[in-house]
Amino acid sequence: QVQLVESGGGLVQAGGSLRLSCAASRIDFRLGAMGWYRQAPGKQRDLVAIITGNSNTNYQDSVKGRFTISRDNAKNMVHLQMNSLKPEDTAVYYCHANLLIADTWYSYWGQGTQVTVSS
Repeated sequence: QVQLVESGGGLVQAGGSLRLSCAASRIDFRLGAMGWYRQAPGKQRDLVAIITGNSNTNYQDSVKGRFTISRDNAKNMVHLQMNSLKPEDTAVYYCHANLLIADTWYSYWGQGTQVTVSS
């Protein structure tokens, strides 16, 4: 069983910063693309940022220039550095990863971590 464990959420004032981290519970599986999604109350879950196995990145337009996604392949971790936070960034943030297990790719989600930005 593989789990994605997130950390780093919390309450911050507008203009502040937070760093989210996500760790896979096992490091003996190959990780493919990893990403962060977010879901605000009453809204659908949207992609925030994604990083491929080759460390190519892509961001939602609203976070470009403010958020940075990175990965540590040795530790099977992905991070999301969030700067210049805005109240509209308030949401539950979910980590996602594709893992290669026995020649098959599987999709995993973390449990979510709350990010609240006060104005």
